[in-house]
Amino acid sequence: MSAHSLTVDDVTVRERARPLPAEERRAAILAAARPLVLEHGRATTTRSIAEAAGIAEGTIFRIFPTKDELFDAVIDQEFDPEPFLDAVGRIDLDQPLEDRLLEAVSLLQRRFVGIFRLLIALGVRRPPDRLSAPELRQRLAKEGLVRLVEPDAARFRVPAEDVVHMIRLLTFSGSHPHISDQRPLTAAQIVDVVLHGTLRADAATAATDHLEDA
Repeated sequence: MSAHSLTVDDVTVRERARPLPAEERRAAILAAARPLVLEHGRATTTRSIAEAAGIAEGTIFRIFPTKDELFDAVIDQEFDPEPFLDAVGRIDLDQPLEDRLLEAVSLLQRRFVGIFRLLIALGVRRPPDRLSAPELRQRLAKEGLVRLVEPDAARFRVPAEDVVHMIRLLTFSGSHPHISDQRPLTAAQIVDVVLHGTLRADAATAATDHLEDA
């Protein structure tokens, strides 16, 4: 007997599939839409999204009245900080500082690259104002990254918040395809620059001595 049928006195009665709750339908539509939007941009059709989601096309318009509202929802989901914060929150603080930062920068790069690809695909030149609030950046920094730096705060010459600011700026610019001239920085390069700079050890010592003598 299948999951959607039952037999009574040799008569098979088909059960109707349980309709998904509205939030699950919405999530399924967005999950189906994202890869299509990345590939086809605004030329993505609601028909192709419906086929990918396994639903009727009309179901999309019961949740998203227009295609632009659907695209906005895809963008909003990409900017959602919760998946990033959840992943960063699972980073083990008992690891060495460099290992913690490598994990965090890799997660931050994945977030930035996803946002960049989506905005470029949709021809959006800058994030919508609703997604550019300083409060969002502060959450990503304080709840996400500062926590990883604070156990070693005494090792830095600047406050933990400034270290995180440098990490975010380097990761943003080093991950953007245009800003980086198609030569993106790796997570290891970003962490190495933040922790050790770009001077060789002997040159760094000489530079420090020069500053102390000045």
